[in-house]
Amino acid sequence: QVQLVESGGGLVQAGGSLRLSCAASGHTFTHYVMGWFRQAPGKEREFVAAINWNIGNQNYADSAKGRFTLARDNAKSTVYLQMNSLKPEDTAVYYCAARLGWTLYNGRDDYDYWGQGTQVTVSS
Repeated sequence: QVQLVESGGGLVQAGGSLRLSCAASGHTFTHYVMGWFRQAPGKEREFVAAINWNIGNQNYADSAKGRFTLARDNAKSTVYLQMNSLKPEDTAVYYCAARLGWTLYNGRDDYDYWGQGTQVTVSS
């Protein structure tokens, strides 16, 4: 049973930074793609970024490019989303997701496993 647990959310001022963590368990994730999505109140869940766990290639939404960076720690089975230069419009619940495979999908329906989410609030 794959389990994903996010942490690291919180309240930060505009321009600040946060690092989200996604601890994965229940499987060997070498052949998985890990994604981050977010959902703001009243809006649909949207893609933020994805990383291929094995080879490390990454894909980012336009809103994340240049500000957010993915990293992985194989020993800890953890994926990180470093978020810099945060804006109020980044306020959302951030979800970690996983799927078996190699392609860096950006669709919500492309992922099979989800964490419970962590709240990120950026004040102006």
